Amino acid sequence: MISAENRDAASQRVSARKRAADLLARAKRSELSAVWDALPEKPQVQPVRGPETGLVMVRGRIGGGGAAFNLGEVTVTRASVRLDSGSVGHAQALGTDREKARLAAMFDALWQQEATRDFVEQALLLPIEERIAAAERRKADETAATRVDFFTMVRGDD
Repeated sequence: MISAENRDAASQRVSARKRAADLLARAKRSELSAVWDALPEKPQVQPVRGPETGLVMVRGRIGGGGAAFNLGEVTVTRASVRLDSGSVGHAQALGTDREKARLAAMFDALWQQEATRDFVEQALLLPIEERIAAAERRKADETAATRVDFFTMVRGDD
């Protein structure tokens, strides 16, 4: 039987890996390339799968709670690589940029290794997280600037 502590530790590792995969998928190719070029020791990389491009059906719901419906298809590129250390990385990204998917898979594999995780976090994932947060703040500010507050005035007739 799995102890509660082991279950919590596994859950935290999965959450951290999901966060890394999400940020790598949202990275720009230029960000990935710049950090790869700055990597002090580049590992040998072997392709496992891809990069390959295909279509994924996107589903939607009206109002967040309605019945699901097929909205349409989007192009997705995925890649899997194995580093010389044996670490395997996977990545998926919207669009057709195969090099971006390959670089993201390499950084996923590097993130999984204790020796290079901090480098990937500091040099790549944290700046991506900050860029995304800044874009969301900018969008929220632009939306707030167009907000109209409606109110009702009560007439003095009793």
